[in-house]
Amino acid sequence: MIETQPPGDRTADSAAHPETRGIELIGDDERHGRARDLFLVWAAPNVSILSLTIGATLILLGLEMWQAIIVVLAAALLWIFPGLIAASGPAAGTSGSVITRAMYGVVGNRLFVVFVGWFIGAVFLSLTWLASSFLGADLLRRWGLTDPVWVPIGVTLVVSAVTVVVAVFGHGLILRLFPFLSAAVFVIFLLAAAFILPSVNWQYAPAEPLEGVALWSAMSIGFTILASTPLSFINSPDIARYLPRSAKPSHIAAATALGGGVPFVVFTIIGALLATALTPESIDAGLDVALLDLLPVWLGPVLVIGVVINTIALNGMTAYTSSMALQAIGLRLKRIPATVIVGIVGTALTIYLVLSSNLVDAANLMLQFLVVVSGPAMAIFTIDALMRRYAYDGLELFDTDRGGRFWYQGGWSIPGIAALLVGGLVTALCLATSVWAGPIAEATGYVDLSVPAGIIVSAGLYALLQRSALGKAGRP
Repeated sequence: MIETQPPGDRTADSAAHPETRGIELIGDDERHGRARDLFLVWAAPNVSILSLTIGATLILLGLEMWQAIIVVLAAALLWIFPGLIAASGPAAGTSGSVITRAMYGVVGNRLFVVFVGWFIGAVFLSLTWLASSFLGADLLRRWGLTDPVWVPIGVTLVVSAVTVVVAVFGHGLILRLFPFLSAAVFVIFLLAAAFILPSVNWQYAPAEPLEGVALWSAMSIGFTILASTPLSFINSPDIARYLPRSAKPSHIAAATALGGGVPFVVFTIIGALLATALTPESIDAGLDVALLDLLPVWLGPVLVIGVVINTIALNGMTAYTSSMALQAIGLRLKRIPATVIVGIVGTALTIYLVLSSNLVDAANLMLQFLVVVSGPAMAIFTIDALMRRYAYDGLELFDTDRGGRFWYQGGWSIPGIAALLVGGLVTALCLATSVWAGPIAEATGYVDLSVPAGIIVSAGLYALLQRSALGKAGRP
């Protein structure tokens, strides 16, 4: 059965009303907007404290400033992936979690969404809420609220509640509100950067400069941490799906990639510069504490507000798309109750991390492990979209009966499942983290080749198997 909104139901995408539409198809009469509108929508969640954190990590890994900048620019090129898959949203008129039925089959896609889509969403929900919790709790500590348990939990609950409200109102509010959030957060972060820059050590050099294998190891590990951000945005079709079918895929790709990539580059480099101003004592205290120490007293609360705004923007988008993922796996839930469930799960994970870790350690470890699933998944989606030239038929995607186009073999697509599993395995074998190093990483001296290896293997295997499968079926 095809789920659609009644023709002319404009409340489905209104900023003034909660969005009632979930994964249902969007009719041509309800399409609106321009591709370039996506630039500011994607900029808002990516002017991020998380960028400062992972930028500082590059220096803590032992890199010189110019080496860190090279790593940032290389990772920024990966933003083309969420850009390329975003155009599948307007083509199909539905969520990316439904479109991936074309890659994994009706049954296989349910497992993919549960174990990959939800994992990616949960990691970013928790990490960004974690950043605002740590920073907000440290500010409140300076004001006399020193409870180490209930203060960060309280900050988490407040921020997550506002985030869920944004996600409940959905696409219409995101499209209209996020350009203003982008401007506000950009100004706040640039203001903070202006006060940080005088503390930067422009002549910074590591006590023992890295060279040879040690240098390649540090740069590759840094690249993997950074790459996890663009590779995780497999939800980009959800944000673009209301655009008219006539919107050019190249314009959608450019607006999405630049909207995410430009602030990613700027603020990750600022994070690296920030790290040169840190002392060993401030590093031990935590990046959130060190950051507030570098700012005048009046600017600390302003920065925290900026971090909270960014968190709401990023997690509002994540919770919004994750709610549709719940629907795509077959649960009979309306989008709004599904959004509330996503918020509860993400809040619980965040509270656990708040009480058991620090921001830098939690972010780096989780982002590294994220690429095991996000890299192959993004590569497969991109190859599928390019091979089909975005020819996704929404009606066929919703045909879940045996014999439907995407039923494949018992509901499973062998090319998609095989490429995902093999690509994930290769990624894990090449991964180098503080708690796990694959045998290939060990053999190369802990040079982390997980991202390029996983992308190349999964993309190549999927293209080969899918071309063969489509040829046998006689389909374009």
